[in-house]
Amino acid sequence: MIRLHTYIPKFIAIVAAIAMSVALPLTSYAQSLLRDTEIEEILRDYTDPILRAANLNVSSVDMYLVNDKTLNAFVTRGQNIFIHTGLILEAETPNQLKGVIAHETGHIAAGHLVRRDQSNRSAYGSMLIAAGIGIAAILAGEGQAGASILAGSQQFGVIDALAHSRINEASADQAAAKYMEFTGQSGRGLLEFFEKFRYQEVLSNARRYPYFRGHPLSSDRIDKLREITGESTYRDVKDTDEEIAQMAMMKAKLIGFLDAPQTVFSKYPESDMSKPARYARSVAYFRAADLKNAIKSIDSLIKDEPKNPYFHELKAQIYYESGKGALAIEPLKEALRLKPDAPLLKVSLAQALIERDTPEDNKAAITYLKSALQEEETNGFAWYQLSQAYARDDKPALARYAIAEQAFAMGDYNRAKSFALRAQQGLAPYRAQKRRANDIIVIADVQLAKQRNRKR
Repeated sequence: MIRLHTYIPKFIAIVAAIAMSVALPLTSYAQSLLRDTEIEEILRDYTDPILRAANLNVSSVDMYLVNDKTLNAFVTRGQNIFIHTGLILEAETPNQLKGVIAHETGHIAAGHLVRRDQSNRSAYGSMLIAAGIGIAAILAGEGQAGASILAGSQQFGVIDALAHSRINEASADQAAAKYMEFTGQSGRGLLEFFEKFRYQEVLSNARRYPYFRGHPLSSDRIDKLREITGESTYRDVKDTDEEIAQMAMMKAKLIGFLDAPQTVFSKYPESDMSKPARYARSVAYFRAADLKNAIKSIDSLIKDEPKNPYFHELKAQIYYESGKGALAIEPLKEALRLKPDAPLLKVSLAQALIERDTPEDNKAAITYLKSALQEEETNGFAWYQLSQAYARDDKPALARYAIAEQAFAMGDYNRAKSFALRAQQGLAPYRAQKRRANDIIVIADVQLAKQRNRKR
C-alpha cells in the first residue's frame, strides 16, 4: 500500500531530505522514503543474486525506495542502496534496472565510498554525521524530526564532493558486467541504459539527470562496457516473462499511487483490461474517493489471482483509508495468510485491530507486532503501535518500555532513557524487557555523554 506521510499500511513514506551521498544541491533534495512489501520483494529478487556474486552479505545490504521522479540511484556508507521511483519508471526492462543495481553494488564491493570519505572528510564529514543522525531518525519512524536534522545538515558541506570519479565509474561498470555474467544474465541492460541517456554527456552538470551528475558518463565508458558485455556468454539472455510481468505491475502500482488520478486514467484507459491497467486504476479510483469502482476493480484482480497477497492488501487499504477500518481486517488476514513472513503486513493488521479496540483484538495485535519486530527491530512505528496495544491491555510498564524502544531507535536518547527509567519499576515480571530497559539506560548515558563532549 502506498501512502505518503504515514506508516499505515504497506507503503510507508517519511518526509526527508536525502541529500547525503548524491551529487545534488542540498536545497533541492527534499522527498520521501517509501516502504512496500511487494516492490521491496521484487527489488530484492533482482538484487540478492548480484550481491552474492559480489561476495557481499545479503542481509548486510539494505535497500530503500525514494519517492522522487528524477532518474537516480546511489549508495551510502553502511552498505545502503537507494533507488528512485523515477529510475524504475524510466527503465524499459528488468535487465536495465538490474544493470544499474549491479553498478551500485560495484561501488560498495570496491570500497569506493570509504576511500571517497577519507579523501573528502574535511569537506563534508560534519554533514555526514548530521545527515546520518537525521536518516536514522527518519527510518525509525520520526520523519518530522529527521527531516529537521537533515535540513540543518546542509550547512556542513557541499554535496558535489560526493560525486564518484570517472575511474570509479569505469571500475563499477566492469564489476557490474562481471556480476551479471556470474548470475547467468546479460550485461547489456546497463549498456542500453547508458546509450539511452548518452546525450547527458554533453549537457552541463546543472542540466543533467541527478544520476549522471553523481555518475559522470563518457563515450569511453560506454565503448568499454560494450566490449565487455559483447564477450559474455550470456549477452543474448532475455528477461523472463515473469520478470517482465512483475515490472509492469510494479510500474502500474507506482503510477497509480504517485500520479494524479486523471493522469492514471489517461495512461491506463478503461479499454485496457490488462492486470497492470486494472491495478493502477484500482488505486486511482481509491485516490479519487470512488470506493465502489475501486473495490470493483481490485475484486476483478482477486478473482483472477486469489492467491496474490498484494491484491488483498490493496483492498484492505482501500477500506481502511476510506474510513471502513473494520472491513480492512479480513483482507489483511488473507494477505498475511498468503505472505506470512511479511512484517509490514503484520504491522498493518495490528494497527487495524488496535483501532477496532476489543480485548481480543489488542492481544492479537500484540502478537503480530512482536513477531514483526523480531524481523525489523528498529521499526519505530511498530514500537509505537505496540505501546498503544499494551496501554489498552492495561500494561503501562510495557507500554512505556515500547516507547523507550521507539525513542532509542530514532536516536532520541533523552526520551529513551526517560521512558526506560519510568518503565523499570513495573518490569519485574518481564525479565527480558527489564534487561533491555537497563541496556537502553546505560547506552543512552554513554551517547548523551558523547554528545555533551562534542559540544565543548
